[in-house]
Amino acid sequence: MGDPAPVTAAERVQVMDVLRGVALFGVLLVNLTGFASAPIMATEQQLLSLGTAPFDFTLAALIEWLAADKANTMFAFLFGVGFYLQMQRLEQRGADFVRLYQRRLTVLLIIGVIHMFFIWTWDILHLYALAGFLLLALRRLGNRGLLALGVVLGMFGRTVQKVASEMGSASLQLGDSRGYTDADVLLRQQISGRGDYFGIVSNFYDWVFIDYIASGLIVGWLTYALGRFLIGAWVGRHGWIARAAEFAPGWKRVARWSLPAGLILEGIATLLNESSRLPDWEHREMMGEVLHLAAVPVLATGYVSALVAWFNTKSGARFLSPFAWVGRMALTNYLTQSFAIGFVLFGIGPGLAQAGRIGTCALTGVVVVFYLLQMAFSRWWLGRYAYGPAEWLWRAFTYGERPPMKLSSGPFC
Repeated sequence: MGDPAPVTAAERVQVMDVLRGVALFGVLLVNLTGFASAPIMATEQQLLSLGTAPFDFTLAALIEWLAADKANTMFAFLFGVGFYLQMQRLEQRGADFVRLYQRRLTVLLIIGVIHMFFIWTWDILHLYALAGFLLLALRRLGNRGLLALGVVLGMFGRTVQKVASEMGSASLQLGDSRGYTDADVLLRQQISGRGDYFGIVSNFYDWVFIDYIASGLIVGWLTYALGRFLIGAWVGRHGWIARAAEFAPGWKRVARWSLPAGLILEGIATLLNESSRLPDWEHREMMGEVLHLAAVPVLATGYVSALVAWFNTKSGARFLSPFAWVGRMALTNYLTQSFAIGFVLFGIGPGLAQAGRIGTCALTGVVVVFYLLQMAFSRWWLGRYAYGPAEWLWRAFTYGERPPMKLSSGPFC
């Protein structure tokens, strides 16, 4: 039996860390602005009363166009790529990959469930762990099977999600309320404003159970994630990320068509879904959803291919390398972002309780500042330690031993 040790710094694929870092910026931007919007933590009237309202709604539409669903698509895709690379390395060492990866996913599931119920209700870690078990079962599919199933699930996972949600609503006789009325929003603000941590946890628990679990919505999101995992595993199997420099011309060709095509398709979808200046007609919303469904994977492909191609140039490597600092500590930084969101929106402890009082423009500024702080902290930490704090714990529980924390070689750069 070979040595099942964690991946060393020398074995890392830096372009993957760069892509993770860029995706994490998009995830933070979408999560903070989305959670602070109506009808989650603010009412429509509260947002309209802000002095920055016209700019806020314009910027929100831009974020919807450029980042919403694309950042998490990139992140899920990279999970699939990473899965294949880990399988390849561990099997080459003669290690029991299935047993180790099952332990890895179990630890991630535990972290995700704790995170979802006690820190951040929009957690994706539990979902990635569940989808990861399915990916593990499908790992021996041929190339055509991986790609075909990934495309089908990736393109239509959202449809499954919506059908599951509607069926759940009907069976539970919940109509459209399910925690999204103005009264629900104001109640969350009230509980948060008085600093009642357990009250807000209980409120979100009830909401998550009804809107996410009991309604069947989790099945749709699971399908959505698995499709992206499978496509990532297919790309990983071909070595197009691990040997990105070798395939840089191909990535550039893909970017030339996927980036403009995705931007155009998603731009039209955003206009159909968001613009008040377009005439309304019976199937406008459905057409917008269909275009969005097609545009998200195309635009995410454009982002990945453009970033990979650019990273393999001198200017791209200089500009993008700092994102790798955040990407190498992706789990730590993702969890830290949750506390930042809570600090800005909730009144728990030292929280600012800005829900309903802050618009998209100000929140975007918060995102930029906090992400730069994460970048600086990640650079400082990785100059001294081999793993981020959460990454170290994840590896320790996965491998059953404590990996060396202190950096044995020079600082990461």
